Amino acid sequence: MNTKEGDMSFLDHLEILRWHLIRSGIAVLLFSVLAFAFKEIIFDAILLAPKDPNFLTYRFLCSISQSLGLGDSLCIKESPFSLMNINMAGQFSTHLMTSLYAGFIIAFPYVFWEIWRFILPALKEKETKVTRGVVFFSSLLFLIGVVFGYYVIAPLSINFLGSYQVSQTVANQISLTSFVSTVTTISLANGIIFELPILVYFLTKIGLLTPDFMRTYRRHAMVITLILSAIITPPDITSQILVSFPLIILYEISIQISKAIVKKNNL
Repeated sequence: MNTKEGDMSFLDHLEILRWHLIRSGIAVLLFSVLAFAFKEIIFDAILLAPKDPNFLTYRFLCSISQSLGLGDSLCIKESPFSLMNINMAGQFSTHLMTSLYAGFIIAFPYVFWEIWRFILPALKEKETKVTRGVVFFSSLLFLIGVVFGYYVIAPLSINFLGSYQVSQTVANQISLTSFVSTVTTISLANGIIFELPILVYFLTKIGLLTPDFMRTYRRHAMVITLILSAIITPPDITSQILVSFPLIILYEISIQISKAIVKKNNL
């Protein structure tokens, strides 16, 4: 921490934080406007694509099914549901909210960079050295998480929930808001979840976390994982379970990362 930062009052820090947040908000707003203008790409090519039987994930599952000699058991021939809009302003409000989601995802590297610029002066020299590249790797993991959620978790959730019927007399007509909310929430949630390894890396580097601590409180972490899954996903048990799996796997990977760092520091 430099002297100038150390001499600043609490209100001065709040003022600096305010400007970081303002610049971040402007970036999100600009990308949101851009996403709003290209609604054909955002909706037809991206958000509504998992409804199409020719979606990449479904074709991949179909090829696996055929390779294993299971025929077309994993193939999806047609969409099991139809989309509908039941509110007068439903499509417009969905367009607005989706544009904000897209704006945040696109602007994430810059938003994180602004937040990091606020945190950086408070770090000691040793902590600053071990956190080099944090913006790049955080952005990369966030992008990987979003892609994973979009291509893996979201299609599986959509196909299962969209085809599930309690009776053949009840047709599945899903509202546009519900469908879009499922895709965007799952994708964004996985982007945030995938930040766990890098968080563990830096906390271990600065001595605030150890692999022994993570192993000791593994059961507690699993409970927190289920709670987080329930909070960040749509209110259905299938999505929550599908999101909790990668979170549990990432936790185990993070333990190994922490273990490797501690071992390296002890050499």
